[in-house]
Amino acid sequence: MSQTPSPPAPPRARAEIDLAALRANVRALRARAPRAALMAVVKSDAYGHGMVPCARAALAAGATWLGTATPHEALALRAAGIGGRIMCWLWTPGDPWREGIEADLDMSVSGLWALREVTAAAREAGAPARVQLKADTGLGRNGCQPADWPALVAAARAAEDEGLVEITGLWSHFACADEPGHPSIAAQLDVFRDMVDHAEKAGVEPEVRHIANSPATLSLPESHFDLVRTGIATYGISPSPELGTPADFGLRPVMTLAASVALVKQVPAGHGVSYGHHYVTGSETTLGLVPLGYADGIPRHASGRGPVLIGGEWRRIAGRVAMDQFVVDLGGQTVEEGAEALLFGPGDRGEPTAEDWARAADTIAYEIVTRIGARVPRVYVNEVPEGSDERTADE
Repeated sequence: MSQTPSPPAPPRARAEIDLAALRANVRALRARAPRAALMAVVKSDAYGHGMVPCARAALAAGATWLGTATPHEALALRAAGIGGRIMCWLWTPGDPWREGIEADLDMSVSGLWALREVTAAAREAGAPARVQLKADTGLGRNGCQPADWPALVAAARAAEDEGLVEITGLWSHFACADEPGHPSIAAQLDVFRDMVDHAEKAGVEPEVRHIANSPATLSLPESHFDLVRTGIATYGISPSPELGTPADFGLRPVMTLAASVALVKQVPAGHGVSYGHHYVTGSETTLGLVPLGYADGIPRHASGRGPVLIGGEWRRIAGRVAMDQFVVDLGGQTVEEGAEALLFGPGDRGEPTAEDWARAADTIAYEIVTRIGARVPRVYVNEVPEGSDERTADE
């Protein structure tokens, strides 16, 4: 006697990545800076969304550059068959400069040590390196200080005259572009213009000059220059609540994080929940077990506060987040094992957003999506088949 096969069990957890939303975000961001090229930043596995699929979607929507932090990320894009312009900026001594040259990467140089290493690699490779000189205009992280800039520019120009490098860009990064009206914004722009002016008078002919990150792309048109670098906004998250919500900028969150409720049980009043018994039930109630924990990127700092949509109701984490699981008090509501627990998403179904989780964990939404671990499978929806027209697919 044949039996009807059972439907597949829902996964323990999944991060659904809506590539149509990502493509729409790229188009919305391009419209914000219509005279500049757009670099989609896909560092840190595309802020947790999956580097290669997101890079392909961004290019399909009109991004003309991709950006990574490390050279290893950039080389992984090339290994996946992704062409076009890729820039990487976080180099350390002994990094794979020659491989970067051979992979046709644009490589950031912030000091003389890096210029020495990249020119040595260019001699070995028998080909010039494409480099972009980074200016520290006030952020105080990577980049060359104004006092050291003339020496770096002079050395880079000498290497260019020798045929060892091509200086393709001059760039910097804002410290406080996500804080509207912060005095450092105008100050950094002035320093950047002065440092670009010095380099150009020294004979540098950059293909691109760029300083605008996501918040500057959205709110500082005077900072757009030749190229804007959009990171978190590409993934539909506002870089700052002060600037506006994603919807204010025509953006849509790309990631939805969900899990299947693993266990539902009745417990009496006075029952402790999770490590340390920081939560104790006030009356007889129903507990639901969600199989995600800090090993999956759920912030332990959100213990007792992290929001979840289960059975059409917002619930908060009861007690501490553990390594693999957390508990919610369902308040007597009964749901079936396997019911969906929505941690965050665009909010269309009333679910929390990454920003809600950021508030619960006293952090920023960047961290919420980026920290979702590899144990949570990424499920890509609305992919565009190769050879199809991306614009038609999204209509």
